[in-house]
Amino acid sequence: MECQWKPDEQGLQQILQLLKESQSPDTSTQRSVQQKLEQLNQYPDFNNYLIFVLTKLKTEDEATRSLSGLILKNNVKAHYQNFPNGVSDFIKNECLQNIGDSSPLIRATVGILITTIASKGELQNWPELLPKLCLQLDSEDYNTCEGAFGALQKICEDSAEILDSDMLDRPLNVMIPKFLQFFKHSSPKIRSHAIACVNQFIISRTQALMLHIDPFIENLFALAGDEEPEVRKNVCRALVMLLEVRLDRLLPHMHNIIEYMLQRTQNQDENVALEACEFWLTLAEQPVCKEVLCGHLPKLTPVLVNGMKYSEIDIILLKGDVEEDEAIPDNEQDIRPRFHRSRTVAQQHEGGDSIEEDDDLDDDETISDWNLRKCSAAALDVLANVFRDDLLLHILPLLKELLFHPEWLIKESGILVLGAIAEGCMQGMIPYLPELIPHLVQCLSDKKALVRSITCWTLSRYTHWVVSQPPDIYLKPLMTELLKRILDSNKRVQEAACSAFATLEEEACTELVPYLAYILDTLVFAFGKYQHKNLLILYDAIGTLADSVGHHLNKPEYIQMLMPPLIQKWNQLKDEDKDLFHLLECLSSVATALQSGFLPYCEPVYQRCVNLVQKTLAQTVLHQTQPEFYEASDKDFMIVALDLLSGLAEGLGGNIEQLVARSNILTLMYQCMQDKMPEVRQSSFALLGDLTKACFRHVKPCIANLMPILGTNLNPELISVCNNATWAIGEISIQMGSEMQPYVPMVLQQLVEIINRPNTPKTLLENTAITIGRLGYVCPQEVAPMLQQFIRPWCTSLRNIRDNEEKDSAFRGICTMITVNPGGVVQDFIFFCDAVASWMNPKDDLREMFCKILHGFKNQVGDENWRHFSDQFPLPLKERLAAFYGV
Repeated sequence: MECQWKPDEQGLQQILQLLKESQSPDTSTQRSVQQKLEQLNQYPDFNNYLIFVLTKLKTEDEATRSLSGLILKNNVKAHYQNFPNGVSDFIKNECLQNIGDSSPLIRATVGILITTIASKGELQNWPELLPKLCLQLDSEDYNTCEGAFGALQKICEDSAEILDSDMLDRPLNVMIPKFLQFFKHSSPKIRSHAIACVNQFIISRTQALMLHIDPFIENLFALAGDEEPEVRKNVCRALVMLLEVRLDRLLPHMHNIIEYMLQRTQNQDENVALEACEFWLTLAEQPVCKEVLCGHLPKLTPVLVNGMKYSEIDIILLKGDVEEDEAIPDNEQDIRPRFHRSRTVAQQHEGGDSIEEDDDLDDDETISDWNLRKCSAAALDVLANVFRDDLLLHILPLLKELLFHPEWLIKESGILVLGAIAEGCMQGMIPYLPELIPHLVQCLSDKKALVRSITCWTLSRYTHWVVSQPPDIYLKPLMTELLKRILDSNKRVQEAACSAFATLEEEACTELVPYLAYILDTLVFAFGKYQHKNLLILYDAIGTLADSVGHHLNKPEYIQMLMPPLIQKWNQLKDEDKDLFHLLECLSSVATALQSGFLPYCEPVYQRCVNLVQKTLAQTVLHQTQPEFYEASDKDFMIVALDLLSGLAEGLGGNIEQLVARSNILTLMYQCMQDKMPEVRQSSFALLGDLTKACFRHVKPCIANLMPILGTNLNPELISVCNNATWAIGEISIQMGSEMQPYVPMVLQQLVEIINRPNTPKTLLENTAITIGRLGYVCPQEVAPMLQQFIRPWCTSLRNIRDNEEKDSAFRGICTMITVNPGGVVQDFIFFCDAVASWMNPKDDLREMFCKILHGFKNQVGDENWRHFSDQFPLPLKERLAAFYGV
């Protein structure tokens, strides 16, 4: 069969013509080529022509031959199962015979083709492939050896799992020892392939490699002196992965490995340095880090700090010499897609809410995402968290020199270092901050844009301290300068300043109220100034401001400043525009903060959200019924719209009633509650809870349909969905009163299981406890019999949250249930006492309920036993109960 097939000369010329045309830069030519290729796929032997051009037609130029192979690869990807046997055999045979082509480009193309066929499940049906390639490794001819290794490396990358399964009779038992022999080969390219092949099997702890782990590590050590960058890169990569997987085997050699990595992290070739720098990042996550690294800190610290300077290439890519670019429109490709964090209902804690830290090292997102500067900074950040102030000994002398350096590039790296250590070394840094913060605030007006932007980020890492000091000394000058930077003439600085300001808002909260007019003035001015990308960050800063100052924003003069530009953007944006996301999120925060102040704007906003939900649902149905005609809907629009509706319901309360009455929102919400996508359900349950609070009379007729859905969503694997469903059940209970009775069996068992589950997140535990309490408050006869199964986790999860309405109704429920079933609490009474003591000032009638239960218990057991019992109490608890409740 193989020898019989010969191309038809005319057909061959036609295909060559197409291959030439497809290299044209003109898009319409490209499109017509695409169509012709699709048509040619109808002919069974079209693919024979393609392999023929790649492997046999040596007269053609390499680019055309390689392209022919790549088109064939795409056909294999799309239609391999439809290739006739004769064709697939011809292709496989040609590949194996031409893996040693004299051109590196053609060898690589054949290798890609082989691995694509192999990953189509053909490793089983091509039994001669691996033995043949392994045999070719021993060829005297360099091209054959290198080509075979290139193909094997691609197969190891694409099919690592199947190579280690029983389906293939475990070829790795032969292949891995074979690869190890080539670590000492005379050609650097081959050495590099050999290491890369073995590296594919480290993370998965493949058995065949684990059996040869010692020779593997010895061979790696033998390459310590290898000068070749590709080899060095793969050696570093191997050692980084072995740290995670076989630390036990590296420990005896750790001193030498660290010395080696120190050298490599300073490599001239940035790719090698980057691979080596990953080592410190990975080591920092290992418990032994402190012990093995402490002696090397004096050497390592300057190396990492040195790696944090911008390289020349970075500066070119960042247009570091362009100071003013605010008038240049953004390149749309640079705008990253961004993920909306769906609404989750959470409780307020004593001592304020701690904000989740998500201000990682993302000061210069746009350059080639991960580079030596970022990796060094990330490593310093993690090491600062491991060594805390011990690291400062080595950093401080360097910092003094860097931060005041005349050369901007060096000064900039010093400011980055200062930001990187902020989290880990905060305690040790405090004595220096009174001097450093004013210096940084001065750097905000440096003449280099890259210095101004990094300074914004570094200052944002110290806002927690700034806010803890008297406002006039640090907060006010910082805020004044940051607001100027928001209006900088450089886009990167605008972006950094906006993000830093959002962090400051989260930390300062109501401390910003005195400056609101000034802040709004700046943010509104930025609206007219910003290009596309920064506009999106500005929405975020405005939303965060609203979250941080809350109802203080609800003043006519503030509303007059803020709302017109927001509504103007709102009217400009089409329903399909992704920017709507950011604006919806922003308005959601603003509506919640302004409350009744948002009334004049609510109707068009409400209507549009309902329309977005309706449109998305309709599109989803069309796609499900006719997937070939309608594409899937983008559900993110619907999620953000549901969240804004929640914000309106929360902010406007009863005022939303007429809007709900005039719309079909409940029908839409009912559909969303059954959506396949968890985030859609999560947001719809939050909306259900908020509508229940705002206008229950519209929700009540649907309760019989809604409750079973809530019951089936109490699955703690999907934490946020479960959390919001739980919260909504609690809100519904309060409104339903005793009519909740028929629905208790749908939910109670699941709630009790969740509250007893180990490792349940705090927010979910708190909401579950509140909902169980609320169910017990309205249906004590149904819930009280289970008291003993939940009283203990119930008490421990609610002792830390602030006094509020939800806590109040939950505790009334617990007291009512104890009255119905006092036996259920006896064994865990100390937990109940502790929970009662967590109240700062309960309402009088609730305090009365607590008194009754405490005294009732004391009288029941008698003074003697009560004394024994209360002797187990920690002193503060004892004193508190005595003072507040006289027991």
